[in-house]
Amino acid sequence: MNPSGTVLVASVSILQDDKVLILQENKPEVRNQWNFPGGCLEPGEDIRAAALREVEEETGYLVELMGTTGVYSFISSTNHHVVMFHFIGKITGGSLQLEEGMIRDSQWVTLSELLIPGRYELRGEAVIRQIAENLLAGTAYPLSLFN
Repeated sequence: MNPSGTVLVASVSILQDDKVLILQENKPEVRNQWNFPGGCLEPGEDIRAAALREVEEETGYLVELMGTTGVYSFISSTNHHVVMFHFIGKITGGSLQLEEGMIRDSQWVTLSELLIPGRYELRGEAVIRQIAENLLAGTAYPLSLFN
């Protein structure tokens, strides 16, 4: 988190065979909640580099970023102002190795499943549903937005 109280986050919808990867968190304040791979930017870090780093740290996968669904601003369940840069990615290497102590589980789910109320305890439920709706509608923007 930066001194202004705003948290900058990069996250990725990893798509494969009409499904998306979600991760079950193990951090105390969000334990058991499901989320896309992602996390906070490090000071001075490029947004796209942060997305790639977080995916590899949390999942063991190497991904290629294909586009973005947008930038989302919201107040988190931990009462932080979050600005999240969300990307669309595909696996290019690596193998599933969940980050020890931080990630409890992973699942490949359809985007439609993320829209079913109560199906998963989603971290930032409104934002995850908005991203799922954007992906289902084919709403994506080029990576050049971040140059």
